[in-house]
Amino acid sequence: MENKKLNVLIVGSGGREHALVKAVKKSPILGKLVCAPGNGGISKDCQVADVKAEDIDGIVKLAKDGMFDLVICGPEVPLSMGLADRLRSEGVAVYGPSKNGAVLEASKAYSKDFMKKYSIPTAQGTNFIDVDSAEKYIRSAPFDVVIKASGLAAGKGVIIPQTRDEAVDAAREMLEGEAFGDSGKEIVIEEKMEGEEASIMLMVCGDKYIMLPASQDHKRVGEGDTGLNTGGMGAYAPAAVATPEVLAAVRKNIVEPVLAGLKNEGIDYRGTLYVGIMITAQGPKVVEFNVRFGDPECQVLMPLIESDVLELMNDIANGSLDESKVKISDKFAAVVVMCADGYPNSYRKGDKIKLPEDSEIPQGGWIIHAGTKLDGDELVTSGGRVLGLTGTGSTLREALDTAYALCGAVSFKGGFYRKDIAHRELERQK
Repeated sequence: MENKKLNVLIVGSGGREHALVKAVKKSPILGKLVCAPGNGGISKDCQVADVKAEDIDGIVKLAKDGMFDLVICGPEVPLSMGLADRLRSEGVAVYGPSKNGAVLEASKAYSKDFMKKYSIPTAQGTNFIDVDSAEKYIRSAPFDVVIKASGLAAGKGVIIPQTRDEAVDAAREMLEGEAFGDSGKEIVIEEKMEGEEASIMLMVCGDKYIMLPASQDHKRVGEGDTGLNTGGMGAYAPAAVATPEVLAAVRKNIVEPVLAGLKNEGIDYRGTLYVGIMITAQGPKVVEFNVRFGDPECQVLMPLIESDVLELMNDIANGSLDESKVKISDKFAAVVVMCADGYPNSYRKGDKIKLPEDSEIPQGGWIIHAGTKLDGDELVTSGGRVLGLTGTGSTLREALDTAYALCGAVSFKGGFYRKDIAHRELERQK
C-alpha cells in the first residue's frame, strides 16, 4: 500500500461529503481526489465533477474514465438505486452497501420485517398498504403510535401524532395523498418509544465492524428542541447517554444479530451502517437503520478517527478490515449548523458568505460546506443548511467553544443557528 496512491471519487454534495473530503485529504496514500457533484466549499478542497449523485450511468462512466481506485458514496439514494452494484460489476471498489443492503434504509417495511425475523429489539409495529386496516390498527393499539413512510423521504417521512385522529389522518395522507409520493404507498405504524435517542455509526465489512463513538444530533429547529423537524441543527460526540453498559447491549442485542442476519440473507455488507437507537427503560431499541453516515453526525465523527480514513475505507471496500489497526481519539467533537433564513420552510438563496481566512480558523476547527455554491468568484448560499461549524477539544465544552467561535467568524444575510447544542449533555455534567 505504501507505494500505491489511490485515486478516489466521493459521491455527494452536502456537509457529510465535505467532511469525508477533508478526512480523506489527510491520507498519505491519496492520489487524485474528485467529488461529484460537490459544492462551492468542496471545490476549494478538491476537483469537482458536474455529475449528479443520482445519475448512476454518469457516475459509473466518470469512475471508469477517470480510472478511480475507490468510490465513496455519501448519500443513500444512489446506493438504493444500485450504484455500488454497478461499480463493482465494472471492477471498481466501493465504500457503500449494495442495493440489497441499502434496502435496510430504502424500505422501513423491509427493515421492520428484518428486525422481527432476527429478534432485534425495536418498537412493536406493523406494515400497511390500505387505509382501513391502518385505521383499525391505530384505533385498537394499546400504545401511542408513530407513522412512518416506508420509502426514502429525506428524513421527513415520520409523523408523531398527538391523537388517534391525527394518526389516522397522517396514515390516510401518506397512503392516499401525495405528501410522500411513492415513499408513502406503504407505511409502518409502530409504538411510540420513550427515552433518549443516540446515533451509533458502524463501519462494516461483512461480519467485522468498527463502532465509532456514539453521537447525538438535534433535529428541531428551535432552542430547547422546539419547533419543526429539520435535517439536523448540530451534533456532538461522544454522547455520554450511551454508557458502556448501553453500548455493550447494542453490540450484543443489535449489532451482532444484524450482521449475522445480513450474512444469512446473502448480503456482503461493506460500508456504513447507522443504527439510530432509543435508550428505553428496557434497554436500547432500534429506531431506524440508515446505510450511510448521518449528516451532521459525520462532521463530528471524521475528526475523531485517528487512523487513516482512506486506508480504512479502502480496506472495507476490498473486504479486508483489520479492526485492531483502527484508532479512535479520546477527544470530543461538536458541530453547529448555520442555516438560511426561513429554513426548514422556504428559505433565502444566493446570499454572499463571509468566511475567515484559513489562518484565522482556530486549532481543531473545521468549516464544513453543505448548501453553498460558487457564483462566479463569489461563494453564496444555495441550501437550507448552509455551513457546519465543527470544533474538537479535550472536553465537550472546549469543542463547543471552538465551534461557536467559528459561528461568530462567518456570516451571511439572515443566517441563524442554535446556541444550545449538547444542552442535555451539559446539564448532566453539572
